Amino acid sequence: MRIAVIGTGYVGLVAGAGFADMGNDVVCADIDEQKIATLRRGEIPIYEPGLDKLIGRNVEEGRLTFATDVAAAAGGAEVVILAVGTPPLPDGSADLAHIFRAAETVARGLTGWAAIVTKSTVPVGTGDQIEDIVRRHARYGFAVVSNPEFLKEGDAVNDFLKPDRIIVGSSDPRAIATLQALYAPFTRSSDRMLVMDRRSAELTKYAANSMLATRISFMNDLANLCDAVGADIECVRKGLGSDARIGTKFLYAGVGFGGSCFPKDLRAAINTGKQAGVPLQVLEAVVAVNERQKHRLAEDIRRYFHGDLAGKRIALWGLAFKPGTDDMREAPALVLAEALLADGAEVVATDPVAIPAARKLLDERVRFVESSYACAEGADALAVVTEWREYRRPNFERLASVMRGQVVFDGRNIWEPAEVRKAGLAYHGIGRGTRP
Repeated sequence: MRIAVIGTGYVGLVAGAGFADMGNDVVCADIDEQKIATLRRGEIPIYEPGLDKLIGRNVEEGRLTFATDVAAAAGGAEVVILAVGTPPLPDGSADLAHIFRAAETVARGLTGWAAIVTKSTVPVGTGDQIEDIVRRHARYGFAVVSNPEFLKEGDAVNDFLKPDRIIVGSSDPRAIATLQALYAPFTRSSDRMLVMDRRSAELTKYAANSMLATRISFMNDLANLCDAVGADIECVRKGLGSDARIGTKFLYAGVGFGGSCFPKDLRAAINTGKQAGVPLQVLEAVVAVNERQKHRLAEDIRRYFHGDLAGKRIALWGLAFKPGTDDMREAPALVLAEALLADGAEVVATDPVAIPAARKLLDERVRFVESSYACAEGADALAVVTEWREYRRPNFERLASVMRGQVVFDGRNIWEPAEVRKAGLAYHGIGRGTRP
């Protein structure tokens, strides 16, 4: 099957490489000439484990190519996937200008019937608007399908190749059959495709991210309550997660969520509710709790030093919004670093992959180092912000020996307080009853 993927961002590259790996001929097109040139040189503009090998293998086999001519890429394609960005506008609504332009260009380039598949996260009803645009400019038949992505940054390749569900939003028999054939290699062991109307598919994406984000903010609210009443959020988490009706996923307290999906999608869902006259009060609270939680570590560090951070050196372990990615969008580490700098502290930071991205946002105000222990050297305090695996089992005695101060702030609850204290370090976590 010939496939055109419009957009070479996170979703487009993973989808393009994944479909090519199943034997399809895929062209990934983008109007960003520099990005296409980078991909043609064999360089990957984003960090995602395994994606470089997946792309390299399929480029070498001739199944995956890159282009800057979107209309030409759409010509001859049986499936055209729209995977362009839908960034938030100031009011929280999704900016659909890019996807509408892409739809018009694709419509002009069609040389026969095609399923035009929206993988970008879009508000309910966007498929109707895309259909109107394509109808005005296309000379051939088509069907607009909603096929939302459910990829986790840091594990996106595995999620795409082994999906737990595939949602197809369409009432067009030919489009449904085409998508069933496209995804057949991914669903051989079990039928994981759910076919529904287009608007329901669009809303399902927002609903899924909203539910996961709600669990995180709920646990962060409980963690703050634990600190106030002397309970341990880790014990509470295990008790909650053992209930089969609830499960264990996304029940970890911390310093809030960030990234390209949850914050943007929640705001867009809230905006959709407002436009429909249905205020989504739970999601509004979820966003408010998350924004408050991002300031938690700064407040704890400030309280520990009695409000005087001038001249204090604070080491940050982890910058990306989550492990397995270099994505700094709405990362809690940015909020913490800015707060510490505003209070006159010296900030030293490290991250396995996100230093280049963080440097663009924080520039020379923060000193970046590659080594974890070098980052902690001479620090008055250490804060863990991203739970990378290499931070989970450090040598606490070595850590205590290189630090000037003897206190750590575990923003992800990855350490056992007793083990940290045994090395002579004061421990403060989130909801562990250890708040300064």
